[in-house]
Amino acid sequence: MNEKCSKYEELFISSSPEELEKHILECEDCRAEYETQQKVSSLLDEVKMYYYAKRKKRKEGLRAACAVLFMVFSLASVGGFAVTNDDLMDTLKYGDTLSAEDLGFPVDSDGLLMVDE
Repeated sequence: MNEKCSKYEELFISSSPEELEKHILECEDCRAEYETQQKVSSLLDEVKMYYYAKRKKRKEGLRAACAVLFMVFSLASVGGFAVTNDDLMDTLKYGDTLSAEDLGFPVDSDGLLMVDE
């Protein structure tokens, strides 16, 4: 019974390409293994472009989702700040910040509210 050659993997990993080629030309078992590896490699090359296209679509979708979320959170935070900040709202509506005197409250000469005792 003839033993199967098991040098292909060792030569593939640790030898030079020329040495591997020389052995493949001499050994039938290693030549069969080499042809099998070439078939697998060609199948992987064929599938690679579909994998990268799918990956690219996923990346573009993720970017779009991040952009939308950024816009939503930005508008919510700016909108929330504008609603709770009265000075900013006064400036936007009236062009200046309203004082207590502008709002009709009794004030003294320093612009402070007058309190009756």
